[in-house]
Amino acid sequence: MAGKNPGRTAPSGTRRGRDAGEKLEKLARTVADTALRQHDPSIDIPIRALSNVAFNEKSRTIEMGDNKQQRNFFNYGQAKRFMQTMLVASKCKDLIDADKTASIRQIYYMAKHTIRGTSEKTFDDQSESDPILEDLEVAINSLREELHIFASNRGNLVGPITLVDDGNTLDCARMGSAGYAVPSIVEPDVVQFKKCDAKFILHVEKDTVWRRFHEDRFWEKHRCIVSHGGGQPARGMRRLLFRMHYELKLPVYVLLDNDPWGYYIYSVIKQGSINLAYESKRMAVPEAKFIGVSSFDYERCGLSDDVKLELDANDVKRAKQILDYPWFAGKKPWEKEIRKMIANGFKMEVEAMINKRLTYLTEEYVPMKLADRKQWLD
Repeated sequence: MAGKNPGRTAPSGTRRGRDAGEKLEKLARTVADTALRQHDPSIDIPIRALSNVAFNEKSRTIEMGDNKQQRNFFNYGQAKRFMQTMLVASKCKDLIDADKTASIRQIYYMAKHTIRGTSEKTFDDQSESDPILEDLEVAINSLREELHIFASNRGNLVGPITLVDDGNTLDCARMGSAGYAVPSIVEPDVVQFKKCDAKFILHVEKDTVWRRFHEDRFWEKHRCIVSHGGGQPARGMRRLLFRMHYELKLPVYVLLDNDPWGYYIYSVIKQGSINLAYESKRMAVPEAKFIGVSSFDYERCGLSDDVKLELDANDVKRAKQILDYPWFAGKKPWEKEIRKMIANGFKMEVEAMINKRLTYLTEEYVPMKLADRKQWLD
């Protein structure tokens, strides 16, 4: 089995938790020491926005910039978020010390209470606590998994690979109709690769498409792993794709809808996301290839008008925004692809291929795409 990609995988589980715990303690000491000196405690939070990301041409990933915003305790407009940040940090430290994990929803409930002597609640809704957790991640340069936080499982895979998940050996070719449900924490201390006979990974957008490939046993005929992320893949799926690509040396081919959302999902898998740019180095797969669905497939595959989905104004606006992304700009094939979709005036789902016949997608369309690399988009 191919060796690991040096410097690209996370450290062991025990060390990961200990490092994050030490960073949380350092944050708490800094805040306490500042307060004891009767100065205004503050936390520097890197800005998670397009204005503070850049595309690294060498690594071909999105990277977070150096711009930060300061969150102060003595600032009336920032005091609540400052205290929320410290509260979430405290709950994460409790998890690390107890060697337990919790979901982002559970963190919300762990931290939610009415402040004694007032009617003020620490959090009114989870939409307040989720961004605080992401702020904490970037503030101390630790990942959610290192803070012992997990998200809901989203995504499945099937194929000739045997995994060890939390001590249990699982043959992903023998997991039944549901396949292997990818957990949100897939670090090497949780998931290990025992055996792999796959030649590549085919990642599709939706569960419904994945089931077509699974039922038609595409993975068996083409000796590959077929995965899906339930739309935009969650961090666990993206991290597992990264690990399988670098540790098992498996190419990643992406099959998504022919619409701006499909293009964006591809961008997230390939370059990383804007909001989580600080995680690109452990999740992005710059070598991933887009094999379809292409704006040119309507004519190429002889599809009928029945598969057309009209583009609306928001679709066109989003497509033009994607064209302006630095990681798409200057790529002539992608410019041609997106402008063709806009000129068509319609978009298509992967399921459009099934309009020809139920197994056309798995028996003709994708094999044709895999055979003709000139149709791939990089």
